[in-house]
Amino acid sequence: MATIVERLNEAKKRRGMTLKQLAEQSGLTQGTVNKIMSGELKHIKPDKLSRLADVLGVSKEWLCGEIRTDGSEFWGLVKIACISTEVKVADCDFNVRQIVRAVDKAARRGVRIAVFPELCLTGYACGDLFFQDALRNAALNGLEQLRMELSSYNVVCAVGLPLCADSGKLYNVAAILYDGKILGVVPKKNLPNYNEFMEKRYFCTYDGENTTVRINNCDVPFGTKLLFADAAHPEVRFGVELCEDVWVAHSPSIDHSVAGANAILNLSASNETVAKPEYRKKMIEIQSAKCGVIYAYCSSGPSESTSATVCSGHNIICENGECLAESEPFGSCYAEATADFDFIQNERARLDRSPNAEGYQTIRFRLKDVQADRIYPMHPFVPQNKAERDRVCERTLTILSYALKKRVEHINAKRLVIGISGGSDSTLALEVCVRALKLLKRPASDILSVTMPCFGTSERTLNNSVALCKALGTDLRKIDISAAVTQHLKDIGHNFTPDVTFENAQARERTQVLMDIANAENGLVIGTGDMSEAALGWSTFNGDQMSMYSVISSVPKTLVIELLRYLEENSKGELRRVLHDIIGTPVSPELLPTDKEGNIAQKTEESVGPYELHDYFLFMLIRKGFSPKKVYLMARMSFADVYEPQTILKWLKFFIRRFFTQQFKRSCTPDSVRLGSVDLSKYSLRMPSDACAASWLAELDELN
Repeated sequence: MATIVERLNEAKKRRGMTLKQLAEQSGLTQGTVNKIMSGELKHIKPDKLSRLADVLGVSKEWLCGEIRTDGSEFWGLVKIACISTEVKVADCDFNVRQIVRAVDKAARRGVRIAVFPELCLTGYACGDLFFQDALRNAALNGLEQLRMELSSYNVVCAVGLPLCADSGKLYNVAAILYDGKILGVVPKKNLPNYNEFMEKRYFCTYDGENTTVRINNCDVPFGTKLLFADAAHPEVRFGVELCEDVWVAHSPSIDHSVAGANAILNLSASNETVAKPEYRKKMIEIQSAKCGVIYAYCSSGPSESTSATVCSGHNIICENGECLAESEPFGSCYAEATADFDFIQNERARLDRSPNAEGYQTIRFRLKDVQADRIYPMHPFVPQNKAERDRVCERTLTILSYALKKRVEHINAKRLVIGISGGSDSTLALEVCVRALKLLKRPASDILSVTMPCFGTSERTLNNSVALCKALGTDLRKIDISAAVTQHLKDIGHNFTPDVTFENAQARERTQVLMDIANAENGLVIGTGDMSEAALGWSTFNGDQMSMYSVISSVPKTLVIELLRYLEENSKGELRRVLHDIIGTPVSPELLPTDKEGNIAQKTEESVGPYELHDYFLFMLIRKGFSPKKVYLMARMSFADVYEPQTILKWLKFFIRRFFTQQFKRSCTPDSVRLGSVDLSKYSLRMPSDACAASWLAELDELN
């Protein structure tokens, strides 16, 4: 198999580029490029590889030799581009050349669906020239030229033009081109008459049944109820609307989505005003979320006529409400994103109940050589942007605190009773307890923090437990459970050899102590288990699995650590110091004896694998609904510079086995508040405790 370096040099040769050109266009130093291309640099960082891939017109995954889709496998990932080409008003020949040039460039980048602006063949601002045969005929000739010249590209193209239908009426339409054919023509349904262009002066609205229109001696499907679907990959289904259609209360995209469209292409010529870009983006995000679709919005660029207004080439691609790509106004006029039709299809299966495709006509085509090149973030539960991360952290703490506040008020609890281990989970739970009592205007001393050292407790975690409680001002009680556990093990005839009984006896003793103290203090036992542990069943049944209110059970481990970092950054003095040390402490249940130096001997991630991988698997399987094989391939791309493929496969199999076999623990967990779109509580995840993982694991066995 070719190495990354060999593929880089192969792509460089095909492009006819020098090392100097490659360095200049990628923004890397020539020295770095020389080291990469010669193989001297052994570990190429993902961002550098992505830059080189973009310049060379190949995908990062092709360079890595990881994922190739030849039609036998398809992962629902399709690259879409919205391209505002340079326009000369009423010069159709020039405009056609610009479109062809743009498609050529996009195709080399792996784009498979390209959207161009409204009336891009003629220009939007032609005014009364639309009444001239010369312009309309030039547009038709341009469409025919595009049909022929684009036939060799594996790109579905949506272009805009004026078109006289067989009735003689003039329409503003979008033509869909692929594989040397005009697949269909969609007329604009809603025409604005409030702006300087006054479309109703030139064009007719169309709201009739689907029909055909004669274009260059061919009958082409015509109407507003057309769906375009990939015959080989039926989840790739899109509808088309034009500009104003999305601004009205009941846009065609709503009907398209109800009829089964997973994507909407919008050809627009939106004029620019001072406050419009923010409004436009918000509108597209909302429409994408409301319809549950991929929404690709392409608007005219600044080369349009400026007689009365200016267009900015503000292009937006959203997926179920999330903005994947955006070209800034008056910027590149090019937005590109790899959209996940598989995810949208899963959302449709989860949410749709009564699809209605009445009156719709489906037009089929067949995409070829669709490469999977989308890289999901390694930590899907943690925002990558610091400002967004801070906002999410503060909101998370607020939600958890208000949830606990209500429960305390409802049962009139005098104390909150919580076991403190010196680890990350109990630290976060204690911080939430302090915030909840603050909301109730009660002192932190109403929290009874109990630290219960035993055979595996290290000096580090014990000292951190004490320091944390003092810094937060909670009541602290230290109860050594060694004697009680020793007596219990003797009573059941255990030989004190470390095993699962040896470990679980300690966890259950701690729970019993907390429960009995709560009875004595009229208190509420606060659970300290997180969602990642629940997913793996990494808890002792009727031990730390049980509490009276499980305050952080909807928080994944990666977010737990990020929340503690946020708290550390906003703390001072001793509290900041102890939070910093707790964050750096290895995750451990501390149920096995410490080593000779008194350090933690039992490290959870050595037994169950990295939590960052498990949180990734959890998000992709539960939130995205991906197949195990797709989760593995996406993980390989996301963690390409972190874990070997076999390591990822090993822990994914482990995760799936544990997720299925440990459902019985999740089926009877205490109440907890739902925090996000992934929730494993008995109210959110409807999963039988006896479900079998065989089909999921069999799919991964094919990779061996």
